[in-house]
Amino acid sequence: MNILAWIVLGLIAGAIAKAIYPGHQGGGILGTLILGIIGAFVGGSLGILLSTGTFALTAPTLSITGIIVAVIGALIAVFVWNLLTRRSTI
Repeated sequence: MNILAWIVLGLIAGAIAKAIYPGHQGGGILGTLILGIIGAFVGGSLGILLSTGTFALTAPTLSITGIIVAVIGALIAVFVWNLLTRRSTI
């Protein structure tokens, strides 16, 4: 898949994940793009791992299933990012 399709998939997946995930996530359009691209790789790799049993760093294709997998991966990425950047309220 070429880089333009990854960017489009990243924007779509990142925007959907940010809309679904509760709470406020900053970052703007660039943060959404990076989050979506990371999510696409996470989702694609988890999909390959669950279906074949082998780990491969891949991104899904620009299709409905690919978007769903990328959104799931982006939700995981948002969750991990929130864990890493959470501020303590002491």
